[in-house]
Amino acid sequence: MPIIEKDEDIKKILKESKNVAVVGISTNPSKPSYFVSEVVKNYGFNIYFVNPKYAGQEILGRPVYKSLLDILVDIDIVDVFRRPADVKFTAEEAKKKGFKTFWFQPGTVNEEVVKELDKEGYNVIVGKCMKVECQKLL
Repeated sequence: MPIIEKDEDIKKILKESKNVAVVGISTNPSKPSYFVSEVVKNYGFNIYFVNPKYAGQEILGRPVYKSLLDILVDIDIVDVFRRPADVKFTAEEAKKKGFKTFWFQPGTVNEEVVKELDKEGYNVIVGKCMKVECQKLL
């Protein structure tokens, strides 16, 4: 069921997922990557932050990694906060790492990457906010 739009399918993914990699985390509390992560973390997910700019630092009490490949656990959801032009690199890295669902936050959608991941059989959530979906469905 690659491109996922129905609430019950999103809810199932959220309930079956434990480890979330947030790619493009910011240290700025007013940025969506920060406040969305803060809320998602409160739903009991293990959050792993990826941003080479802040690698080695901590954000929201969690270490920041340079790359998805540096995270030592299996990732269920790759939650993307990157410009659409930069998402291709994130998707390539995610495929090397392994993941179950690729989540395009609003404003991050790269149609080419959506089609590619869909064609390859990955779960893809497009243009929905993980924080909003958690608040609505969990």
